[in-house]
Amino acid sequence: MNMSAPRSDRPRLFLTRRIPEPGYSLAHRVFRVTGGEQDRPLARELLLQGIAGADALICLLTETVDGPVMDAAGGGLRVISNMAVGFDNIDVAAATARGILVTNTPGVLTDATADLAWALILGTARRVAEGDRLVREGRFEQWGPFLLLGRAVAGATLGVVGMGRIGQAVARRATGFDMRVLYTRLRGPLPADEAPAGARWEYCPGLDALLSEADIVSLHVPLDSGTRHLIGSRELGLMKPGSFLVNTSRGPVVDEAALVDALKAGRLGGAGLDVYEDEPRLAPGLAGLDNVVLLPHLGSATVETRGRMAVMAVESASAAVRGSTVPHMVNPEVLSRMMGP
Repeated sequence: MNMSAPRSDRPRLFLTRRIPEPGYSLAHRVFRVTGGEQDRPLARELLLQGIAGADALICLLTETVDGPVMDAAGGGLRVISNMAVGFDNIDVAAATARGILVTNTPGVLTDATADLAWALILGTARRVAEGDRLVREGRFEQWGPFLLLGRAVAGATLGVVGMGRIGQAVARRATGFDMRVLYTRLRGPLPADEAPAGARWEYCPGLDALLSEADIVSLHVPLDSGTRHLIGSRELGLMKPGSFLVNTSRGPVVDEAALVDALKAGRLGGAGLDVYEDEPRLAPGLAGLDNVVLLPHLGSATVETRGRMAVMAVESASAAVRGSTVPHMVNPEVLSRMMGP
């Protein structure tokens, strides 16, 4: 679809930082673009200056977009398009009160994030990072029957906390490992026909039962007031001795200090983290542990996925300012209000 328009007719878009191709070029075809020259988080004062006069904003999780930022746009801001599935960096209530649409980019990163969750599952259970360090540091002298013994993944029990798109994708991959899958879901059990043939998926009405039975627990919940520190000292104490915790959702879902204590005590077999409570800072003691694999928020980090996310963010912003059908609205009540009774 040709979305380009004469430059003088184009609405103004402010980019908080550079976005991947082909989204970056698309943005310049359909908008008068300011910002986005560099790939690093934008200082708040520059955000407040740059957004002035903008019709649309494309931001990432690295920027906090609150009421003062929205007001700095000068009253013409119509859409905040977040290049992410999550949107806890945006004050959605403030946007709704001002009649500003908020959009996100769900679905497109499901497989990439599920793949990374599985990289962490296998990496922690089979001690991959420890083995890599051993070889690189010249400490690998010879094979031995007790060298870096890990735990079997095939046939184990996987606990999926949050059975949305990504949680289901992680669970589907477990079928190839002949795993029993326990899961929690706010809306209750999935319809029976949504599980793939041969899968062993079992709904757990409570988190405690899942934690006490799973060999590996993988977190896939959004961050809100009900999920902040969902996994704390009490919950870690319920997990099976020697089990593993994987988090590719949001950092504050886990009480990181409590996790460090559990790992130091040797109660857990290990943990694999792609997100952090106070990202990019780590809880004291976390980086020094051998039984944890730490990644720098790579869940959607494939060329294909990030490119599709960028295009989706631009298309949502363009649709909103042109009055077209807007996909993936976080606050659709704004659109209803704009259309009237």
